[in-house]
Formats: sequence, structure tokens, C-alpha cells
Amino acid sequence: MMRKAVILIGGPQKGTRFRPLSLDVPKPLFPIAGFPMIQHHIEACVKVEGLKEILLVGFFQNSDPLNRFVRSMQTEYSVKVRYLQEYTPLGTAGGLYHFRDQILSGSPDAVFVLNADVCCDFPLTELLQFHISHSKGKGCTLLGTRASRAQAVNYGCIVENEETGEVMHYVEKPESFVSDIINCGTYVVSSDIFDHIGQVFSRNYEQGSDAESLGMDTQGSRDVIRLEQDVLVPLAGSGKLFVYKTERFWTQVKNAGSAIYASRLFFGKFKDDCPSRLTCSGGSDQPHIVGNVRIHPSATVDSSATIGPNVYIGPGVIVGAGTRIRESIILDRADVGQHCCILHSIIGWKGVVGAWARVEGTPNDPNPNDPFARLQVQSIFGADGRLNPSITILGQGVKVPAEVVVRNCIVLPDKELGGSYHNQIIL
Repeated sequence: MMRKAVILIGGPQKGTRFRPLSLDVPKPLFPIAGFPMIQHHIEACVKVEGLKEILLVGFFQNSDPLNRFVRSMQTEYSVKVRYLQEYTPLGTAGGLYHFRDQILSGSPDAVFVLNADVCCDFPLTELLQFHISHSKGKGCTLLGTRASRAQAVNYGCIVENEETGEVMHYVEKPESFVSDIINCGTYVVSSDIFDHIGQVFSRNYEQGSDAESLGMDTQGSRDVIRLEQDVLVPLAGSGKLFVYKTERFWTQVKNAGSAIYASRLFFGKFKDDCPSRLTCSGGSDQPHIVGNVRIHPSATVDSSATIGPNVYIGPGVIVGAGTRIRESIILDRADVGQHCCILHSIIGWKGVVGAWARVEGTPNDPNPNDPFARLQVQSIFGADGRLNPSITILGQGVKVPAEVVVRNCIVLPDKELGGSYHNQIIL
């Protein structure tokens, strides 16, 4: 038995909601709970028996950070990892079809397909077992979970045969309620799925040729194939599409604010599965730790600081005496002065926060009273044109002076603030 995994990492045009953080690092490499976002995917994949290769497919230009990451993953997990760069954005299934020869090389009996912006417990072994037993090793099995009735319409919705697990009807982001079972963006497919994608490819070219005969420009659009709308929708009800439902944690990482919530979920997983990844209070020279926290060994945090819950402090960070940090991400080589208060915020690489400053955001967590509620990714601006309250994000190199308050702001890189700001985007 031989298995492979494909992680769809998108490209720079897909990370716009993650700005300003994606201006300095590809979104898939942004640290969630102290590890690059897609390292969580890779870590789950290597636990699958017989998995031999992991392919990253996207439209990012080859870069030093991406190449270093690929090499480090190969070394750390002893598995072959490669990056396959699309010549143009090809959609969630277009890249699979374009690189089908490399994906199917070696004749894997199953291929996992994971979207990079998904944060979950990745029950891949269970998903594979369900796929083998229910679909007889044909077609596709997707990971599903439940959402609240009001939020389900924001996702791909699944109507299933509850006895067999077969997907009878699939609608991507319907206009009205269809089902509370939603698509988690994680799949296991058999080789015959590429035949179905090939049919879509051929149909696109036939329609493109007809359009070109009428003088329409279709160059590029013919190669774009969407896995959900173009492949899963027609497969529903054919006996080749099934859903495995999970009750474990799941969310999407669509914007920068959702990274803090995703970190909280992974920290909870670390506490149960790998507590050594978390920092604990201990010794007179250690800061006071509250809840789940990860502090990089190279960071310097004063013993009088109080950190947590849900805080990641990156390499080379300096945190001064008496500082309070909770529900935040402090990125590499940031300098947080004495007696600061950092709440629900992301401090960018090499950022500086002066003494006694307060940097604070507004969380947008799911309703804790609804077990099926999901993180609502709200737009930056409300209907009245005003900035919606959100976490505060300071881009790389931002300097906050001492004794000021920055609340619910997004600050682009390398800005030096001159005072307090509230509810603003600072360009």
C-alpha cells in the first residue's frame, strides 16, 4: 500500500484577507500555535500508514522561506516533500489535474487532498478507513462536520444518506439552508477521481473553443477547475462521493484574526497529545504562565511578566518586566517594553511596543453556548462603512510609543505611530 498527500497552499492572490501579515511571509507559513500553518497538516499526514510523499501545490514563487521549510520538513519527518508551482492559478482541482502524473506516480491507492487554510485534528487514518470500507476505494470521501443552521450557508453543504454515508446532494455556499453538515476542506481520493476532473477539463476546452469562435477571450479560464463546484457537485448521488463526519475541532484560517483562535485549538491539542510543546511556570527566573502558552527557547521574558492563556512568543522576542500578554501572537524579534498590556493582538516581526503601552483588540469567537457554532469571518468594514471591531494587527517593524493605547487597529508594516489610535487602518 502506498499513499500520498497533496496540500493546496494557494498563492499570493489568495492571501489578501491575511494582510498585512501575508506581505512578509506566505500565508501557509504563518505560525499557528508556534508552528507554520501547514506543518500541522504535514504532521498529521506522516502518521498515516504507507504515506510516502507530500506535495505542496500552489502559485507562490519559489522563495528562500518556502524552500527552507520544505527542506526542514523532509529532515524532521523523514518523508519526501516537494513544492509544485502552478504556471497560473488553476483552482482547487486544476492544480491536481495539471500535476496528475507526478501525483499518481508510483500508483498510490489513495491520495489525501488538504486545503492549507484548514485548522483541525485531521483524523486522516479514520477518514481513509471509512473511504476504503464505504466507497470501495473509488471516488472521493470528504471530511464533514456540523455547523449552526445560520452559519452553514457560508460553507459547502452536504445532504447525506445517513445509513451509507453517501453524499446525495452537495451545494457550495447555498443561498438558503440545505444542511447543517459542512465540508471541512479535507479529502481522500482514489485515482479514478482524476478521470472526473479530466472530463471537466475537456468540457472547459470545448466550451472555450465555442466562445473563442464568437470572439471571446477565454485564455486561462479554461484551465481553472474548482474541486467543489466542478467535481463534487456532479459526483453527488453517483455512488462515488461519501462523507465521514468528525466531532473534533475544526475551523478555517481565512484572516489574520482567525490565527489566534486557531492557535487556541491547537494549544488544546498539544495539552492532551504533546504537553512538552507548551511552556510551564517553573523557577524564580520564569514568567508566570496562565493556561496554554508556547514561548520559544530563544525569547527573553522577564520573570515578573504574566503570559497567557493562548499566547505564542516567537524567537528572539524580548518582553519587559510587569508586562501582561494574553490571547496574542508575538512574532520573531519583537520588543515589548515594561508594564505593557497586550490583549487579542498580533505583534509583527521586529515590532516595538514602548513601556506602559496598551495594544488591544476585540475577539470574534464563536458562540460558546452553541456547540456547532463556527468562527464568523466578518468583513473589515460594516454596513455603515466603519471598521468592524477586530483583533489589533501590527505589521512588521511597527513602532508603538510608550504610554499610548492602540485598540482595534490594523497597522501596515514599518509605521512609527505618534500617539494613540482607535478603530483605524493605518496606512
